[in-house]
Amino acid sequence: MISLPVRLPTLVLAAFAVVAGAHAAEPAIIAKARALLGSEAALNAVMSVHYTGTVTSTDSADPTKQTRAAIEIIAQKPEQQRVVAKTETEVETTVLDGYEGWQRKQEIANPKNQRMVVFKPEAVKRLRAQAWENLAFFRGIEQQGGRIEDQGTKTIDGIACLKLAFIYAPTIIFYRYFDPATGRLVQTETEDGGTTREEGDVIGKTQSITVTLEHITINESFPPALFRMPSPGSE
Repeated sequence: MISLPVRLPTLVLAAFAVVAGAHAAEPAIIAKARALLGSEAALNAVMSVHYTGTVTSTDSADPTKQTRAAIEIIAQKPEQQRVVAKTETEVETTVLDGYEGWQRKQEIANPKNQRMVVFKPEAVKRLRAQAWENLAFFRGIEQQGGRIEDQGTKTIDGIACLKLAFIYAPTIIFYRYFDPATGRLVQTETEDGGTTREEGDVIGKTQSITVTLEHITINESFPPALFRMPSPGSE
């Protein structure tokens, strides 16, 4: 198990798959981007990632109003993910467990006061894509039934970036912009117009969110019960 401080949300909001062997058809920038993150052996050995930090969001009607939440993100192979966001009054837990997904919102003062949602297949498919993104490292999307499409270049922050579309479905697409000189991921966009910058800002159509990740731990082992759907009314 390895623990280290991390400043950027790139690994959470923008990447990835681990697949050994040759990938002759993939864009050359993929190998360069992976090499920037670590050796092939190190990337292939990642079985889980655990992030902790904070999320600050602004009110779309009044930018001076902000909401702050502590956040914990766990992703574990093969297809498990748990995201917990905690404000002063509420805890929101969003979980993927294979082909099941659910979300629960609980009042901190009274945990039995809660709302539980079981996700439909389209929402589960998006969660599966996000979990893959957090455990991959730009390679192996075909294992999720997706593909990578080269979409040319676009200038971001004065850099003529290579643009790749990571396509899971027509409604689930991550557009990534890489610095061709270094392999660095500069920016990520989604099909709904959301944008993630490397420095940690997530900018939507009407809201700005800043993600600050303080620590990342690699290869912890998390029990199945952590991802299991709770029974109604349980704490």
